[in-house]
Formats: sequence, C-alpha cells, structure tokens
Amino acid sequence: MLNQTSVSEFLLLGVTDSQEIPPLLFVVFLTMYIVNASGNGAILMIVISDPRLHSAMYFFLGNLSCLDICYSTVTLPKMPENFLYSHNAISFLGCISQLHFFHFFGSTETFLLPVMAFDHFVAICKPLHYTVIMNHQLCIQMASTVSFFHALLCSIMSSCLKFCGSKHIHHFYCDVKPLLDLACGNIDLNQMLLNIVTGTIAMSSFFLTFLSYFSIITCLFFKSHSCSTLHKALSTCASHFMVVVLFYVPVLFTYACPSSGSSMDRDWVIAIMYTVVTPVLNPLIYTLRNREVKAALSRAIRRKL
Repeated sequence: MLNQTSVSEFLLLGVTDSQEIPPLLFVVFLTMYIVNASGNGAILMIVISDPRLHSAMYFFLGNLSCLDICYSTVTLPKMPENFLYSHNAISFLGCISQLHFFHFFGSTETFLLPVMAFDHFVAICKPLHYTVIMNHQLCIQMASTVSFFHALLCSIMSSCLKFCGSKHIHHFYCDVKPLLDLACGNIDLNQMLLNIVTGTIAMSSFFLTFLSYFSIITCLFFKSHSCSTLHKALSTCASHFMVVVLFYVPVLFTYACPSSGSSMDRDWVIAIMYTVVTPVLNPLIYTLRNREVKAALSRAIRRKL
C-alpha cells in the first residue's frame, strides 16, 4: 500500500528544467506581465475617467480588463521568482488559494464573454428594449457568484486529495490537473467532475457567444439591406470575437481533453497562451480596432502632456 502523507508544501518545476534559459524567460515573462498590467490598466482607467465611454459596451470592457489583470496576477508573479531561485516552493495553503482564485477569475471571464456577446445582440437587434433586457450590474454579480462556487468546488476537491511520493508539480502554478497527477488512490471522480463541469462551462459559454453572433448576422442580413451598416456592426463585434477564440480554444484543449503524462508540455504551453499571451493581446485588440477607445486614449495622453 502506498504511504499517504500530509503535504505542507509543493515544488513548482516551472516550464523548463534547463539552467541556461530561465534568466531569459525571467525577462520575457516579467515584461509581458508589465505590458499586461499597464495595457489593461490603461483601458480600465480610460473607461472609468472618460464620460463618453460610460456605456454598457465599455462597462463590460472595463470589467474584462480588470479580470485580465487579476487573472495573470494570480499566476505570473510567482513564475519570475521561480526562475531566480532553485527552491521553488509553495505552501499547501498557498497552492490551494492560487488554484481557487485562478479558477474564480478564469470562470468569471468565461461567463463575461457570452454576456458581452449578448449585450451586442440586444444593442444591435433590439435597441428599443435594451434598457429593459440588460442589467449590467446584475450580469456581473451572477457571473461572479457562479464562478465563486465553481472555484470553491475545485479548491475543496483538490484540498481533500491524498498525496504520496513526489511533491514536484510539473507546472508553473498550482492547478487541478497537476495536483491530480500527484494524488494517491482513486481520482476518477475528481477527473470526471473536472472534465464535465469545466468542459460544460466552457462549451456552453462558447455556444452562447456563437449563438449571439449568429443571431446578429441573421438579424442584420434580413433587416438591413445596406452593406455599410452590416460591415459596421460586424466590425464592432470582431474585436470581441477574436478575444473569445483566443480565450476559449486553449481552455477547451486543457480541461476538456483527458489528462496524460505525455501531455504535460502541451498543457503548460497552452496555459501560457491563456494566462500570459491572451491578457496581453486583449488591450491591443480592443485599442487597435476600436475608434472610441483610441480617441479616448489620445485625449487622455494630450491631457497628461
């Protein structure tokens, strides 16, 4: 029988075992985190300070930028520290806390994206009923509540696991799948719940987002005979759709696919996509494709100068 022990800490192995690459990776990931925080922080500041952006669309955009900062802050600051020190330890409580907030912010963003798509649908196809249908604060509160319970489920089930043998986590942050790889005993229930719950949340959110955009295209195709009107509406939605694809595809690959030891490298590469790359690209996508945000940014810079 395997010896089950109470674990007080884990060792994060990071993204590579090489001793030559980490200094370069330290600079790269630290730079990307700074770009992420400054870019999303700038959008959040502009949305709050500019009265012309006090609308539903930019209310959700500000919340998305806030989530991107929080989402990356949960995982990225620990990674550069691990590149500099050989003892990459994280306490058991710290590991579970990181896992909880990672899934909380990630799930909230997962629910926020279809809400933004539905907001576009109501604004474009049912503008006269917009104020009756949409309640922005209620949407955010509902997304946060469901996300909290999803994160609580993940953290409770992970904290109840029994560990034996190795304490080395083959990842750069604590997540459910790496912890399941270290657990002793039967983990079929945990694995099933992970795949079903997380897969259902991601797939349903992606489907609702796709349904909203399909309804927008259908509505405009039958109601509008102007190509310019159709192009303007689709251009408004294009930025959000790009963010949806960048966020959902890596998440589905990570949590909806079965876990296996040979997929560890694939898992952390995909994890870098949705924890590092996507939050960095989001402000660039919205800024470069949105004239109102670019105009507000220009006005803010001119005021500072």
